[in-house]
Amino acid sequence: MDLVTKHKWDNAAASFDFMNSYGPEKRWGPVKREFFSAMHGKILFLAVGTGLDIPFFPPNQDIVGIDISAKMLERAKARVDRYPGTIELHEMDVHDLPFPDASFDQVFTSCTFCSVPNPVKGLETLRRVLKPGGELRMFEHTGSRYFPFNVLLNVMNNVSKRLGPEVNRDTVSNVQRAGFRVRQVNHVFLDVVKTIVAEAPQH
Repeated sequence: MDLVTKHKWDNAAASFDFMNSYGPEKRWGPVKREFFSAMHGKILFLAVGTGLDIPFFPPNQDIVGIDISAKMLERAKARVDRYPGTIELHEMDVHDLPFPDASFDQVFTSCTFCSVPNPVKGLETLRRVLKPGGELRMFEHTGSRYFPFNVLLNVMNNVSKRLGPEVNRDTVSNVQRAGFRVRQVNHVFLDVVKTIVAEAPQH
């Protein structure tokens, strides 16, 4: 397990809801509700955090939720307990998942791959645990191709990555490099906030 990353997010757990629970969740809530409505089958949800996304999940799903931070997971338990379905929590590092190959029908992420230290390796691990033809569905903020946003995000990244996420990653390209077939990219806000739907290769 990446102890540096674990320590960073353990330290962020106490203030995470204060920083993220009102403005961002109110703004993106309707988009996320629609995004998560596609859940079906056996689902892996990456980076549960404090569980802010759980109220947007459709009911009666079978979900395994993981996070590298035990303190984040501890704060997520109340939201898990209120969820009208099954969510099983585990402290895990995406780079080294213990699940057997082809364990899940879908993997969901939500503002996650801005913070994974080795994003392509993490995505390759997700591809391994997905069934052939299984779906990767991502709600992510990324870098931009357009001026002046690309310049601003590159400058901001030097500070933001020390505190938590990176803000200038090319996540769509990383998904392709990890061996997925990208089926759909929808821009939610400019080309910075987007949803990505990709498919694990069929053997």
